[in-house]
Amino acid sequence: MDELLSQIRSPEELRRLSHQQLTQLAAEIREALCRLASTRTAHFASNLGVVELTLALHTTFDFRQDRLIWDTGHQVYPHKLVTGRYNRFFTMRTKGGLMGYPNPAESIFDLFMTGHAGTSVSALLGLKCGDDLLRPEEGRHCVAVVGDGALACGVVYEAMNNAGGLKKKLIVVLNDNKMSICPRTGGLAEYLDRLRMTRSYANFKQELSTFLHRLPLIGDTAERFVTQVKDAMKAGLLGGMFFEELGFHYLGPVDGHNIRQLQKYLAMSRDYDRPVLLHVVTEKGHGFQPAAADPTSFHTPAPFQRENGTEVRFCKVSARSYTEVMRDAIMDQMRRNPKAAAIVAAMCQGNMLEPVREAFPNRFFDVGICESHAVAFAAGLAKAGMRPIVDIYSTFLQRSYDQIFQEAALQNLPVTMTLDRAGLVGPDGPTHHGCFDLAYLRHLPNLVIMAPGDELDVAPMLDLALRLDAPTAIRYPKTTAEIVQRTPAPMEYGKAEVLSWGTDGMIIACGTLLPECVRAARRLREEGLSVGVINARFVKPLDTDTILRAVQECAWVLTVEEGCLPGGFGSAVLEAANEAGIDARRIRRLGIPDRFIEHGERAELLADLGLDSTGIVGTARELAGRTAGQTPPLPRLAVSGPKSESAAR
Repeated sequence: MDELLSQIRSPEELRRLSHQQLTQLAAEIREALCRLASTRTAHFASNLGVVELTLALHTTFDFRQDRLIWDTGHQVYPHKLVTGRYNRFFTMRTKGGLMGYPNPAESIFDLFMTGHAGTSVSALLGLKCGDDLLRPEEGRHCVAVVGDGALACGVVYEAMNNAGGLKKKLIVVLNDNKMSICPRTGGLAEYLDRLRMTRSYANFKQELSTFLHRLPLIGDTAERFVTQVKDAMKAGLLGGMFFEELGFHYLGPVDGHNIRQLQKYLAMSRDYDRPVLLHVVTEKGHGFQPAAADPTSFHTPAPFQRENGTEVRFCKVSARSYTEVMRDAIMDQMRRNPKAAAIVAAMCQGNMLEPVREAFPNRFFDVGICESHAVAFAAGLAKAGMRPIVDIYSTFLQRSYDQIFQEAALQNLPVTMTLDRAGLVGPDGPTHHGCFDLAYLRHLPNLVIMAPGDELDVAPMLDLALRLDAPTAIRYPKTTAEIVQRTPAPMEYGKAEVLSWGTDGMIIACGTLLPECVRAARRLREEGLSVGVINARFVKPLDTDTILRAVQECAWVLTVEEGCLPGGFGSAVLEAANEAGIDARRIRRLGIPDRFIEHGERAELLADLGLDSTGIVGTARELAGRTAGQTPPLPRLAVSGPKSESAAR
């Protein structure tokens, strides 16, 4: 097992291998990927598709000096295996182990953490310009590997337009596997499909050029004629010289699983003195039949066991996630409200919205990896009278910040944004943690922000959002949905839900850490502290009547949120107390501190940050100035219904 792979300590050793050995190494890399995917959720099909491309890149260039950026970075597992990280490979996506994306802290071969799509060409052009200014004698080659899904991002074309104008020598490798996570959509996808059908174009172009130069024409006339015929041929075969018009020399399509051909075309690309786009055609899931047949399901599959070599048996997960709960709520709204529409940004599978897409194809829009466009498009729908739901991961919604401001909030249009993966996402790490949404949304006028405390809050919140004449955001995490046993208070605009009232202290939960807060309050009750729990529900507008009553009546108030502390929910409570002239020193905030959080299982990360029930209990004890067991226990905390006038209202 791993006869060659286990011996690779650096890419330099790859250049000593024969073609036959490289082919064997590719098979060993795929086997290592399969073993990893059998132990934990990991990016799988995309990495199977870039094995040969990775080997060709590292045998053609020396990235100790040359520059390489992967976009997006979830396709770097083979790259990590051949850049000295084999011995740690099976720690991938575990706490303290390798990150599932490029990480400059791990290796000199990782230049940027690239967890979002479309940014590599911009960064690469900046590197190239910086190298040319500071160390021109080194003549470094610069390469970006861009997935075809990322090619739909507008920022890619801003960078390519700039690169073409500067005429800088850099190489953009287009990894075309007909996929992002789900199959690509849009006009560009159709354009790439046409390109892929013309594999003989490059060879034909060379043969035609040779033939034309033999014609009895002389001087500039012959050169102009050759150029005109070649351009006409490209326009006829390819439906337009899209990349050439941007200033890039187009090469391809090239078989992305043929190492020799890849090496040949990468070497050709290296020799051009202007920007080159090398179109490489790969198969997502290549080399493992189930993944090749269903690359969407095998993008980040649940751990599976192989049977008979190719058949797989997945480890079953029976509990419902908040993603599924929101999916069902969206489906219900689409059924009941003909004005409701769903919008995703290439994440239909991640958001589990395939049933919605199938049931309502005319009101379901997948715009590709174009979050800015998604929000502006939703604003247009809302202006026309529709009720759009923009279902995007919290970390990706950051890409559309200006459109949230300009097109949604400033126009006060009823665009509903459902923010999946809010808070800590676990193994995906700092590029994907949805820690910042409350802070970057809370200060925008007109915007309503909600955070369900448990599963029972989700559908009523979406229903309320679609009835409001204002832009709305609802955030929820990537975790199993829980239910706090109670009779939920009705979902009223701007009203919190009081589960119980304490005489010693109150815990105010913002979001789905509510069950942890209830468990913590129960333990504190058993230790003799009368601690109540409020389910905030609304971040904006804040229920100041209920929350400030708690601050005034109780010795201490503890806010708990799965978001960054600067600018978050706790900050909103402090601001409200300050505006009301109330002493805020009795308020303590628990949340994500002012630093980036590494990857690990969500439960591990919450425990480290003191955001599980044990951590909440510890902070509450500190606030109460006492330790466990000093007084006889009081009755267990009851959470069956509201216990205050505020909740009754």
